Amino acid sequence: MIRTYKETDLEDIMVIWLDAQTAAHPFLSADFVDNVKTLMREKFIPNSKTWVYELDGDVIGFIAMMGNEIGGLFVKPNNQSNGIGALLVDYVSQIYKDLEVEVFNENKIGKPFYFKQGFTIISDYIHEATDQKVLRMQRN
Repeated sequence: MIRTYKETDLEDIMVIWLDAQTAAHPFLSADFVDNVKTLMREKFIPNSKTWVYELDGDVIGFIAMMGNEIGGLFVKPNNQSNGIGALLVDYVSQIYKDLEVEVFNENKIGKPFYFKQGFTIISDYIHEATDQKVLRMQRN
């Protein structure tokens, strides 16, 4: 079931984010991840529109939107490839048109997922803090 995020979901979201981002981004430094973790908790989640996917009372995934941009889409690693991410993208696509997302080129989980969801690359750049190539993608 997809529902609107509640403040009481924050700890579940943080665990999901850390586990899923670790699997998707093994190339990121621990210092960078720690900095992002703080930003997630203090700024990003409180300032985005977020929905969670709940199964049997447990939050197992979430999508956070900043305007029409997917700022974060993460599913517990052991629940990935079960269609939850696709359901979350489809849900927000009913609210936001021309979805956009940025994904690290080396993300072997996220990049193929977004292609499968119909996103196409519209630009790329080198992310200064990580020296990694980032793809900006859009789905019309």
